[in-house]
Amino acid sequence: EIRQIFLGLNFSVVEGPEVESEYYNFDALNIPADHPARDMWDTFWLKTQTNADKFQRKSALGPRKSALLLRTHTSPMQIRYMETHNPPFQIIVPGVVYRHEASDATHDFQFMQIEGLMVGKNVSLANFKYIIEVFLKKLFGPDLEFRLVPHYYPFVEPGVDVYMKFKGKWLEVAGAG
Repeated sequence: EIRQIFLGLNFSVVEGPEVESEYYNFDALNIPADHPARDMWDTFWLKTQTNADKFQRKSALGPRKSALLLRTHTSPMQIRYMETHNPPFQIIVPGVVYRHEASDATHDFQFMQIEGLMVGKNVSLANFKYIIEVFLKKLFGPDLEFRLVPHYYPFVEPGVDVYMKFKGKWLEVAGAG
């Protein structure tokens, strides 16, 4: 249903590998080698000889393109897509992601994520507001209340959290920018 809504908004659906390289998952997204998200406690690194060498010699060699992991987000597909397509474009990237987290009512080590990327002239937060409103109202009904709240994310400017009213309470449903 989510795919169909975005296809109706002229987005392309792009999918990618769940086993990802360190290059696409972190380096190409400008996530520094010393960022906490790369820590063994946040990322599921795959046991290979290359990865074993990486952890033993990380400070000497820095990040290596060949180190493999279970993707921590679907953002690597943004880089892969931009390597082979020229703007303007608008895509969504749905997929399973993995993070080494304690499970509770709102967190799990494996979950579905969907993200979007629009690149073109005059694309603004106003475009995002329209798209997220159409999406949420098609998915949850025309009477849905939602709001955008300013929030800091190091990878976008400006950044916002998306909230929707659910059973009388505001529920954060997305981070964006």
